[in-house]
Amino acid sequence: MDRHAGTPRPITRYGTPVLHRRCAPVTVFDDALAALVDDMFASMYAANGVGLAANQIGVDARIFVVDCPDATGAHTVTHVINPVLHLPEQRELVIDSEGCLSVPGQHADLARSGTAAVTGVDLHGEPIRLDGTGTLARCFQHEVDHLDGLAYVDRLPVKQRKQILAASAEHPGVGAGIEQDTQL
Repeated sequence: MDRHAGTPRPITRYGTPVLHRRCAPVTVFDDALAALVDDMFASMYAANGVGLAANQIGVDARIFVVDCPDATGAHTVTHVINPVLHLPEQRELVIDSEGCLSVPGQHADLARSGTAAVTGVDLHGEPIRLDGTGTLARCFQHEVDHLDGLAYVDRLPVKQRKQILAASAEHPGVGAGIEQDTQL
């Protein structure tokens, strides 16, 4: 993907209906889909992000993009269409600070599997499988959650979620995507 080919779009904030329902599967693989993926990368990069789900820019489609390091520091730069998340039966949970640009300015510790894989297809409908560790595994889980209508705060206790959402309402937010460092 050309980092500069797409047009950055504004982030969709928590509370917007498209963020709270399962996204529609992609069935048409055409130039419009390629342009959407380019816009998703542009939006993610404009926000210094490491991942972005389509509904974070208001699009009801099962697509995410990542430019995210794994546990070794190696970066994976890709898109996944119609992703399916695969977690190991015996998971080692890793607690780390997580945030989301749909809930700007806030973070919370959240346990996620230290390894994860996704299967899906690329822009041409060709099958792909990606295996992730570390932050990449967290990105896969975070982005598929988005496509299933969940944000990381939905996995928190109600009182903590309400506090984070109230604080986020005061934050202006940024462009789009997942912010690097501690925001996923």
